[in-house]
Amino acid sequence: MNRRRELSLAAAMAALCVPLALLAPGFFSRENLNDLFLGNFPVLLAAMGATLVVVAGEIDISIGSIFAICGVIAGTAAVSGLPLSVTFLVTCAAGALLGSSNGALVAYAGLPSIVVTLATMVAGREALRWITQGAWVQGLPPSFQWLGLGQARFPAVAAVLTLGLQAALAWGSRHLAAFRAVYATGSDAEAARLAGIHPARVKFAVFAAGGAFAGLAAFMNAVRFNQVPSNAGIGLEMKVIAAVVVGGAAIGGGRGSFGGTLLGVLLLASVGPALVFLGVSSYWERALHGVIILLAVGVEALHRGQGARGRRLAA
Repeated sequence: MNRRRELSLAAAMAALCVPLALLAPGFFSRENLNDLFLGNFPVLLAAMGATLVVVAGEIDISIGSIFAICGVIAGTAAVSGLPLSVTFLVTCAAGALLGSSNGALVAYAGLPSIVVTLATMVAGREALRWITQGAWVQGLPPSFQWLGLGQARFPAVAAVLTLGLQAALAWGSRHLAAFRAVYATGSDAEAARLAGIHPARVKFAVFAAGGAFAGLAAFMNAVRFNQVPSNAGIGLEMKVIAAVVVGGAAIGGGRGSFGGTLLGVLLLASVGPALVFLGVSSYWERALHGVIILLAVGVEALHRGQGARGRRLAA
């Protein structure tokens, strides 16, 4: 697997860290790094599922709505007295169910994923607003907040969970046939079918997995607060998809890595706080995000052009 994008992102992170180390060493304080992690690990969890969807050649822009719905489900389940483990399973299952509905429409009805997930994004948001009337879930029990571990120990548990999943997915993408089926489907669905792979099942499965990861992200995010907002996750889909694309996943499918997604999340999440520590207006954050995404898309287009030229010469 080509590692050029990961190396480029690592170089970009190093280029960002050097001036920070010289001019604003406070950026690397334990408190700031802890806040940076807690604010962005749900994005990384959601991005892991989105990586599967993009590698399979599809896109899911309903992630933010699934995140909001699952957060409210988690909070409501906790308030109703369900045990933490049951709340966790219910939340992830709800995410998987919502993702599965997208997957069924894309894989078996043959509808374009961007149209399907745009529709479910809007429908999900409006349904949640109608059901909750905009109210937040309150009265969360202490056993739910911070997983009952306390604020001091929660970051370590969240880090172990996030990095463990990251490592498992990275390993699986290199060694498991199921992941190879995802790459093959995204690269050429017809060729995958001729090779004995069922592309519709693969696409259904990646949408279900993407929904489950969004549910997991919502659960882990909800336990950090004493209330669960019904409008959570606004703009999350753009953060997630941007991180996946910046991380090197081909938007047309067939290429991408979980390591690249991790670096994409790290880079995009670090830009805003870095500007603050360097004394630059945070208004530049989105502009810099746009530049980074344009560079990533440009590199992707250049890569595709070189690949097509190489195939023509070989023919």
